[in-house]
Amino acid sequence: MKVLLTKDVKGVGKAGEIKEVADGYGKNFLIGKGLALLATHEVMKKYESDQRKKAANEASEIEQLSAIKIKLADVKVTIRKKLGDTGHLFGSVTKDEIANALLDQHGIEIDKKELDAKHGIKTVGLHDLDLKLGHGIHATLHVEIQGLS
Repeated sequence: MKVLLTKDVKGVGKAGEIKEVADGYGKNFLIGKGLALLATHEVMKKYESDQRKKAANEASEIEQLSAIKIKLADVKVTIRKKLGDTGHLFGSVTKDEIANALLDQHGIEIDKKELDAKHGIKTVGLHDLDLKLGHGIHATLHVEIQGLS
């Protein structure tokens, strides 16, 4: 019996592969547990159609992320924070503050989880942050922290 694997199955194959398996194993285990579908002509056509749609959506998403990367190259986000008597910031600048400032100042919306600020920004000045946009696309965001006395 031929089956189309919908999930990875140890010892059999990876999702998307067509495998020849024993009838009982295919019907009772793989199809019964939702790990595979019977590899009929209709199922194969639908799977191929879904794969084409998925590839088109991914290409569109990569194109949008590349456009955002190009926009971010020319953008500088300015954040004003209160300073203490010693000239240091109270606390640190959070990822949420940076994402909100980018949206307010330039209309570019990013998820704060995409920001790679390992140690938090605790000093006044210009900082370059790495943005992991997805699909292996990285951008640099220039953030300037100004102090309020």
